[in-house]
Amino acid sequence: MKRPGKTAGPLRVAGDPELPGGFHGHLREFLAWTAARQYSAQTVKARRIEVGYFIDWCEARAVRRPEEVSRALLERYRQHVFLYRRKTDSAPLSHQTQAKRLISLRAFFQWLAREHRLLYNPASELELPKQQQRLPRHILSVAEVEQVLNACDTTDPAGNPLGLRDRAMLEVLYSTGMRRAELTALRIEDVDFGGGTVFIRQGKGGKDRVVPLGERACRWVERYRYQVRSELQAHSDEPQDDGSLFLAKHGQGMQPKQLSVIVRGALEAAQLERFQGTHPNAACHLLRHACATHMLENGADSRFIQALLGHADLSTTEVYTRVSIVQLKAVHERTHPARMPRGGGAASQEIQR
Repeated sequence: MKRPGKTAGPLRVAGDPELPGGFHGHLREFLAWTAARQYSAQTVKARRIEVGYFIDWCEARAVRRPEEVSRALLERYRQHVFLYRRKTDSAPLSHQTQAKRLISLRAFFQWLAREHRLLYNPASELELPKQQQRLPRHILSVAEVEQVLNACDTTDPAGNPLGLRDRAMLEVLYSTGMRRAELTALRIEDVDFGGGTVFIRQGKGGKDRVVPLGERACRWVERYRYQVRSELQAHSDEPQDDGSLFLAKHGQGMQPKQLSVIVRGALEAAQLERFQGTHPNAACHLLRHACATHMLENGADSRFIQALLGHADLSTTEVYTRVSIVQLKAVHERTHPARMPRGGGAASQEIQR
């Protein structure tokens, strides 16, 4: 599967721009309509890329206009997505990735039919892969989180300002469970040190929310802001400070991918064997998972976790109740009839023979 953007830049819109009525012009208008409906920039980008995969696949088969697409062709593409193997490791696409490609495609053809660009919607009956309810493979324990946090070198902020910055970012991720894009979008004024809160602007779904920021995280962010942020900002090529809270080493606002690399580096420095080889894109989510799981294990209500993480649906939050095994084990030990008898009874002595 050809990847749009690899050969023609990250902002490429797929299709032949010189072909009248071709995919290219329709996709441009669809993306403009999506943006005008106030979908997030991330959603617009995802639709451009995901529909672009389909357009490249079609043009490789001499299908160059939307009206040439049939239900049978879409079914062939669905099979192609299912059978596709990544060149890097020959692994199939995850169910979530497969669904994303088809969801964007359904939205594109729904728009074409609604705008009377097509007589009918060939994707109206396109089935999505059945979603699997997968649990996170590994959850950082409290001790492991401390190892990761302590892996940041904060001993010499003047000589190594990045260590203090990294510690502050990791503390915020663990304290709030926010997403990486939410953290990199933080501005200086979003953190209320006195009230111990942080304002998250336009989180997933375009929703603002205010969440608690633990006292320890507040202190680390405060140290970063007043001790090293100005030093990082001095390296910026921009004449004015744009107000981003966390800055990259060149003084510009931190980007999500940069944050992922930093968190993965901290995981590797902590030398936690079961987390070695963690993909950078999943590294930040480890701290998000840990935040939710540890709070649930300490008695937090799942609805509070829902508000903290910014989940629109409680069912999304309930995955953490399935991960949290501590309370289930305690109930199991109290109530299961085959539990080990206390005080060294006959059953216990039999096992020891």
